[in-house]
Order: sequence, then structure tokens, then C-alpha cells
Amino acid sequence: MIKPDKAAPPAAIPFHRPFIGKEEEDAVLRVLRSGWLTTASETLAFEKEFAEFLMGADAPLVALAVNSATSGLHLALEACGVRQGDVVIVPTYTFTATAEVARYLGAEVAFVDCAKGSFNIDQAALEKTVTRLKNGLTAYENGGPAGRPAAIIPVHFGGIPCNMAPVMDIAREHGLAVIEDAAHSFPSKLESGVYAGAIGDAGVFSFYATKTMTTGEGGMVVTQNPKIASRISVMRCHGIDRAVWNRYTSGKASWYYEVIAPGFKYNMTDIAAALGRQQLKRAGMLLSERKKIAALYDRAFGKNPCFILPPHDPANSYHLYPLRINPANCGVSRNQIIEKLQADKIGVSVHFIPLHTMPYYKKRYNLKDDDFPAALENFLNVISLPMWPGMTNEQIEKVIDSVLKASVLKSAKGNN
Repeated sequence: MIKPDKAAPPAAIPFHRPFIGKEEEDAVLRVLRSGWLTTASETLAFEKEFAEFLMGADAPLVALAVNSATSGLHLALEACGVRQGDVVIVPTYTFTATAEVARYLGAEVAFVDCAKGSFNIDQAALEKTVTRLKNGLTAYENGGPAGRPAAIIPVHFGGIPCNMAPVMDIAREHGLAVIEDAAHSFPSKLESGVYAGAIGDAGVFSFYATKTMTTGEGGMVVTQNPKIASRISVMRCHGIDRAVWNRYTSGKASWYYEVIAPGFKYNMTDIAAALGRQQLKRAGMLLSERKKIAALYDRAFGKNPCFILPPHDPANSYHLYPLRINPANCGVSRNQIIEKLQADKIGVSVHFIPLHTMPYYKKRYNLKDDDFPAALENFLNVISLPMWPGMTNEQIEKVIDSVLKASVLKSAKGNN
């Protein structure tokens, strides 16, 4: 495993900074002054507005606000009936939350590689893994989990939508639930007019501080399945059989309720929802700003043989700009370029360290890099560059200049 040699100095250009304006500040202050801070009318309005943004006012989509995308993934799997001994199929090239939620339920995790040249799930590897599990075999020829495959969690990496058609075909053929990890993909609108996250049995969006819109911490689960929606609604707030937020504020609300399942404490606060409602209004502008920065990066790095640009997709929400180093042409490593950027006080990141390399999963399932070559190749060569609305032209040019100065062509290095 390639690890950083030293800690980075404080960044003058941070990797991310949320775009927060006076409207967001006023909305939060309004809630703070209202006398009621947790789940109430702001959250209900946010849910309604988010569902309407994705599918329109008359669509059957239900949006359910939660305190994190991780909570949303957990609730969605639970509502789809995933239980102990099942297997949930997850790309290895994702954040740990995508996989850990299966373990919350006692289910096992089978990882799948990226498609070569892509950051998203390899459909051929997915089908092979599902078929092996359905036939009573382990997930991989050299081992891995065994059990009943119950669900697939495709990840729309960095805002680049997965090709969902074959994923849905595989799921329907084998009777599996599909939970879209859409943490990166708001608002990724496909050519069909459908948004990523609104295709599977459920989709889960993240509003973490670094995401394309933010509530600080928070997330949203969307589904068109009334049974899934009903179960999530109950389980996100202690397994209580009805909405009880207004029992302290309404003279007509009943104090009586019943606990029908051992639920969780996953509800969103009105403070977060008020922030989210304003961010939702900015969605188009925020996307446009990220696209402009990505276009400048594309132009700067596109003709340099040291680099491979992110895959082009018109539906990309540009949560990330994952620039890949081309080791065949570049005379310096990914880590050396990162060190140069950090020395210039530019914040960068790496998305992601594949989960099959993490000690917990590697040991539990005896995982080997040979089963995930594309993901490993991505990881060893990728840098996520700063890309946030509000970056100045000077900041963007400094990032570009630092990357270009750090890169050295192999032929040029050999002539020194």
C-alpha cells in the first residue's frame, strides 16, 4: 500500500469550502428564533421540495430526510429486508459507509471491481459475482463471502452516473434490491430526464459539508415504493408508529404513540433542513460553477500526456474532479505530485482507497488485489483536485500551475 510520507501543511486553497450565503444564514436564524429546532415543518417542506425537484409535484416519489447518507443507506437496506447472513454487493471503489451499513444488519459484503478506465462498477464482474452466490459458491474463485445475495449498492462515483440499465436487469433477474448510493450525484440528470438516485428501489443522497449541496450533516432517501417509504419513516425515529414531532407544539396532537419496532435515531433537524432548502434553490447555479472549474481543468490537462481526464458524461454533477496520472508517460508518482501541491498549500484528496485493501475487510474475506485490478490502478494514480463554487480564477490557476510544475514526462526526466 502506498501511503503519504508526511502530514500536509495547512491549505491556503482548501480542498472544499461550502457556498453559504445570506439566504442560508437567514433561514437558519429563522429556525433558531422559532423556539423549535428539531424535526418539524422545515424538514417536511424540504422533503416535499426535494421530491418535486427530482420528479415533479405529481410524481409518486417520496423523499425522507435523515441525519446522514450513512443512516439513509442503513434504513434503505433494512426496509428492503436485508438480514443476517445475506450478502450485499458493493463496489470496492467507494467510501466505507457503502459497505459498513450491510454489517450493521449482520449481512456480509461482496466487493466488485470498477470497469477498466472507469470509476464505476463493472457490470460483468457484478453479474459473475451474483451468479456465483446464487449457485452457492463464494463471491470469488479464491474465496470471499457466501450466502444469499440480497441487494446491490451501485455508487455514482464523483457525480458520474453508473450505467444503471444492466444493474437493474441483473437485479430483476435474480430478485435483488437496488439501493443507489447517490451521495455524490445530486443533481445528475440523465438523458432520459431521470435523475441518478431515482432509478433503483431506493436512492440515498448526502448533504455532508463537502457535497454538492449541504446541510452540514444530513441526507435524503428517495423511493417510489410505498412499503419502503413507510418502513423508513417508522424506523428513522425509534420505530414509533406515527409522526410524533408535533406532540410538544400542538394542542391537538395526541401524546399517545406505540413502538412497533426497535428503530433508530436518524431524523433530520429543522436547522439542517432550513439550510438544505436554500441550498436546493441554488442547485443549478452551484452545478454551473463546478462545471466551469472542471472545464478549465480539462483544458489545462487534456493535452498533457502525463494525465488522464475524468470520464466525460454530460450528466456529471462534478462533486469531484479525479485527475489520473498516466504512469506510462509520467516520470513522477501520484504521491510526488500531491506533495508538491501540499507544499504549495493546496488541499487535495484521494478518492478512494479501495475497501478490499482495508484491514477489516481484507482479513474477514481474505481479499486479494488480483480480484480488483482496475480499482487498484485507479487508486494508485488518482488525485482529487479542489473544485468548489466560489473559487477565484487566481486560485484555479494556482492549482493548475502547481500540478503542471509537479508533472514531469518520462522522456524529459530521462534527459536531465
